[in-house]
Amino acid sequence: MKKILLFGLCVLGIQAAKAQNENRVITTGVPFLLIAADARAGGMADQGVATSADVFSQQWNPAKYAFSLRGQGLSASYTPYLTSIANDISLGQLTYFNKINERSAFGGSLRYFSLGDVELRQTGDIDEQVITRSPNELAVDLSYSLKLDDRFSMSVAGRFISSNLKIAEAVAGSSADANAAISYAFDLSGFYQSEEVAYDDFDGRWRGGFNFQNLGPKISYDDDPNLSSNFLPSNMRLGGGFDFIFDEYNTIGVNVEVSKLLVPTPFSPAVAVDSDGDGEISNLEQQVATSTDIENRRKYNDINWVSGIFKSFGDAPGGLKEELQEVTYSLGAEYTYNKAFAFRLGYFNENQLKGARKFFSMGAGFKYSVINVDVSYLFSASKVRNPLENTLRFSLTFNFGDEYDEY
Repeated sequence: MKKILLFGLCVLGIQAAKAQNENRVITTGVPFLLIAADARAGGMADQGVATSADVFSQQWNPAKYAFSLRGQGLSASYTPYLTSIANDISLGQLTYFNKINERSAFGGSLRYFSLGDVELRQTGDIDEQVITRSPNELAVDLSYSLKLDDRFSMSVAGRFISSNLKIAEAVAGSSADANAAISYAFDLSGFYQSEEVAYDDFDGRWRGGFNFQNLGPKISYDDDPNLSSNFLPSNMRLGGGFDFIFDEYNTIGVNVEVSKLLVPTPFSPAVAVDSDGDGEISNLEQQVATSTDIENRRKYNDINWVSGIFKSFGDAPGGLKEELQEVTYSLGAEYTYNKAFAFRLGYFNENQLKGARKFFSMGAGFKYSVINVDVSYLFSASKVRNPLENTLRFSLTFNFGDEYDEY
């Protein structure tokens, strides 16, 4: 499906479309990095920092690879996006990992976000020649994980990011540089998994994890980055989980995860004030508000990415209350039978003043030999439409190589 200016909806980011003027919703560049690409995480409300190790760990917590029970894994995931208004916007991801030995592993992934075909015209004349462009974004990751002891591992990951959204020059016929905007980022993560503990009626296993994601320089779509630059979606994920192991066939894992963008809170829009008390907002009073907005945007743009990470923990004008509003949380559960079938449920919540994403999810997984197939579906619980609402996500996984013991 060809669209006019539809790509602008995506450039604004996941959260921006939900903002109201009085809300300080944090927006970033390349928000596709935070979209859950795999169906397993999608079935548990977009969480994976502390779930059991799988091929998809590259996005959520690469430190989990050191605990994988298989030597190698390869996966392909496909997620349609904004299906209610288009049929050619999608996110695809390929992931591979290799467990070098019992203590270490490396992984890599390629993530590609296509915004479909966009029709460009200089005027509204229907007979005018149409120029079609296909904006896209991609990210390439590499990670290395290592067990520091039998129960805890850490990982570092590097990421190359390219955002090819700069297409306006094609309409204007300008010779201006239209190269893709690029940036680099790294992740630092850790994962803990206990031994299997015997309780009265079942055995159990504890898990915990953290991941500081997308830490890196801002990305700019202009030749002069001082004019317009965007923070990467730097993010902190913390999570924990527990497996109820009833017997060799039946296991239920429950998980909780919280996350927070490590990006400064934007300034509130300036409101024109009736300073002379005549009951009307004059042009001069409106100009003062406009100038204040411009100055606030300049100050925000001047914040570098390192300072932004530290500012993000205490810069909200509403104090601690607003800082807590910027934290999202999700709850998830996964039932597995004989390690061949899985059923998943989840709930995700974001404060209504900070994006208003609220949804339930469900999913299932099936294993045949070395092949796993996962699907998930999302139900919005918010008045704000979710880009993934009524969308099926698919993932196909191949596990092969050496098998490793649980303990």
